[in-house]
Amino acid sequence: MQLSLLDLPWWGLVLVTLGSTHVTIAAVTIFLHRHQAHRALDLHPLVSHFFRFWLWLTTGMVTKEWAAIHRKHHANCETAEDPHSPQIHGIRKVLLEGAELYRVEARNAVTLEKYGRGTPDDWIERKLYARYTRLGIGLMLGIDVALFGPIGLSMWAVQMLWIPFFAAGVINGVGHYWGYRNFSPDDNSSNVVPWGILIGGEELHNNHHAYVTSARLSNKWWEFDVGWMYIRILELLHLAKVRNVTPRIRYDTSKTCCDVSTLQAVITHRYEVLARFARSLRPIAVEEIHSLRASAIPGSTDFKALDPVKYLLQRDARELPEAQRAVLEQALDSSAVLRTIYSMRQDLTALWSRSAASKEQLVKQLEAWCRRAEASGIGALREFSRTLRCYDSLTGEMK
Repeated sequence: MQLSLLDLPWWGLVLVTLGSTHVTIAAVTIFLHRHQAHRALDLHPLVSHFFRFWLWLTTGMVTKEWAAIHRKHHANCETAEDPHSPQIHGIRKVLLEGAELYRVEARNAVTLEKYGRGTPDDWIERKLYARYTRLGIGLMLGIDVALFGPIGLSMWAVQMLWIPFFAAGVINGVGHYWGYRNFSPDDNSSNVVPWGILIGGEELHNNHHAYVTSARLSNKWWEFDVGWMYIRILELLHLAKVRNVTPRIRYDTSKTCCDVSTLQAVITHRYEVLARFARSLRPIAVEEIHSLRASAIPGSTDFKALDPVKYLLQRDARELPEAQRAVLEQALDSSAVLRTIYSMRQDLTALWSRSAASKEQLVKQLEAWCRRAEASGIGALREFSRTLRCYDSLTGEMK
């Protein structure tokens, strides 16, 4: 006696399960994340409502809660106010209990009021989706069992666990703990892998933290964002409209000194500027630290734990734990080269932090920075400065 409406082979059941979870991932990254939380694109009402309905069935998540918690994460990244930072809660907690951290924060009325504005507030959202969150996932269970029989219960379990583990756990946890970085924002965000397929492109988390309002999460030619591919298809069908994408650096090689255009480009691309600074100066910093290690007197400061990229080229010493800060300060006292590299990086970041200064003053400060870099005696710093002078503010878009 057949106990299901559909009689599929085992591989058919696997494909259906993976397909349904992939639709859920697409709904999270396109609708909740890029459309609702960051307004990077507009969606046709039919597409928008399909995603809302599907998320109600497969996750029970409320749009306002998700968007508010994510916006709060960006506003308070890796501080005590961050709802799901592995630097605060620990990687194990975020990876395995990330969904619970969401539920806890969703009960914070202040978070919802402050960060949840502009999300759907129509009749069906108030009377059904937000009010009866468990009804949707219960209905999904009934559909799975009716269509596929007892095995539908296992398929439903996979659907229910997919987002809590991969989105709430892997992206919020691993995405701030391990991976590679194209940019240097003031956090530990990383690209988990360069091909964003399994989690809809969210794997490119460092790219997102550098340009939070970009609808496209891939940046390098060898990176792939499947969510962006779906968005482009929706655009071709006139079902979506992209509002923002990552700007592209333009150069004017005829420039010999900094101007307002240079300043605007440097500020716009500040996280990429810092990343390029780190890549350019890393070999020299590593060589200097190796020299310090080799010449260290037994019993003196141990420089083995000093990561030149993380502690010297990417973060402010004031943000480091006390023990690491002490090692860094000792290294700076012991090496004029490291001291120059570190101080030049800090002075560069200060340029876009001086909100009280006029554009003309900032241009002069940027030009003075470039002159100091070129007079430092450090070849890589000189070449970096010469490239920086060529930045132009007439940014294009990468689509």
